[in-house]
Amino acid sequence: MESTAFPFEESGVNLPYSLTSEQAVIGAIIMDSSVLYDVTGIINSEHFYYRPNGEIFKEMEILFAAGKPIDYVTVLDAVSTANIFDNEDYAKDYLYNIASSVPAISNVPEYARIVYDKYLLRSLINASREIMQNSSEAQQSAVSLLDYAEQKIYEIRSGRDASQLYKIDAVIMETLDRLNRLTGPDREKYLGLPTGFRHLDKILTGLNKGDLIILAARPGVGKTSLALNIATNVAKYRDCSVAFFSLEMTRNQLAERILSSEAKVESRFFRTGEMQSNDWIKIAQTVDVLVKPNLFLDDTSGISTAEIKAKCRRLNNLGLIIVDYLQLMGGNRRYESRVQEISDITRAFKIMGKELNVPILLLSQLSRSNEKQARRPMLSDLRDSGSIEQDSDIVLFLHREDKDAEQEDDEINREILLMVSKNRHGETRNIRLHWDGRFTQFTSMEYVQDV
Repeated sequence: MESTAFPFEESGVNLPYSLTSEQAVIGAIIMDSSVLYDVTGIINSEHFYYRPNGEIFKEMEILFAAGKPIDYVTVLDAVSTANIFDNEDYAKDYLYNIASSVPAISNVPEYARIVYDKYLLRSLINASREIMQNSSEAQQSAVSLLDYAEQKIYEIRSGRDASQLYKIDAVIMETLDRLNRLTGPDREKYLGLPTGFRHLDKILTGLNKGDLIILAARPGVGKTSLALNIATNVAKYRDCSVAFFSLEMTRNQLAERILSSEAKVESRFFRTGEMQSNDWIKIAQTVDVLVKPNLFLDDTSGISTAEIKAKCRRLNNLGLIIVDYLQLMGGNRRYESRVQEISDITRAFKIMGKELNVPILLLSQLSRSNEKQARRPMLSDLRDSGSIEQDSDIVLFLHREDKDAEQEDDEINREILLMVSKNRHGETRNIRLHWDGRFTQFTSMEYVQDV
């Protein structure tokens, strides 16, 4: 039985579903278990409207994960063991009937897409109900309600349900699927985003989805330049969108730095206009390369985390968010202290990374005590709040050694220490980078384990 009309009633709306398509998917897998490969990337057990169908599909996934055969006998045994149906004879008849009435096994992906489409419609109806109820109660501000509504729609669009609990078997299936992709011919698409710095990528395994990465340094050491180098590298070498939010510099200043480092034209020429003909040729060649990557710059002053999230949701194939920098941001309400305000902001970024499923590189200042002592920074030097360390997955420090700090005129051959001081996923190490101030560019040097 299928529902194709959605008449409004006093109690709500009839939810759409396609029982025929749900049964066709299950029946096809019973007849040919190899088609499970075709549907696992389209649907999961939560997408079925008829509860027993979803539970049967889940049992099939368990059999698949355990490397056991999937056929009428094994599925019936699993269904009986799980007590999906009260009557075993009914279970036998139900499985036999749907397996023997599959329209065409080759069309299973299309049946799965119908199941998923109906699921999306049901999700949209339920989300609309919640939005209407919250709006009518008016217990929140209009801006908060708009952000809530946008979030609900985004969760549907991205195929995630924030209120859903995932049983371990479903998570294992997702993990196995990811491992298969990581070992397949297209593995590069599923690795962490490359920063363009080989030794850093080796330690971090790239910039991974959902991670909050802090890059901190004293003023003038080069954290903005390093962030721009990373943003450009990711946008150039990965087919994804990179959003760079600067609360300190204008978009034109950011573009000048990117052109300088990519074209190898001295940054001062962009301010003095002392361009030579060869410089114009290099810039023209670089522009042809830079217009292709999806690198987006935003120089909105005083932007909030909610505004950043709203803008990023509208980007297609979002891969990385960079924010420069934390201490220039403000919260969405009044706070008793700056520490509490910074704590709320870092927590919002951590949640945003998980919701949007992208890494976030958040730049930060160090405390003044570190500036006065001119020593190597420590986690306790993160300015304004201990929550920066607590909420972050990775903390990077840029540090210029004392002997280099005295060489103010040596902008060409300066060494900068990049310290991986916190790494939730692995080891902590120090890396030496080469800084060329002419082009505002960092490049890798020989890997140093103990420096």
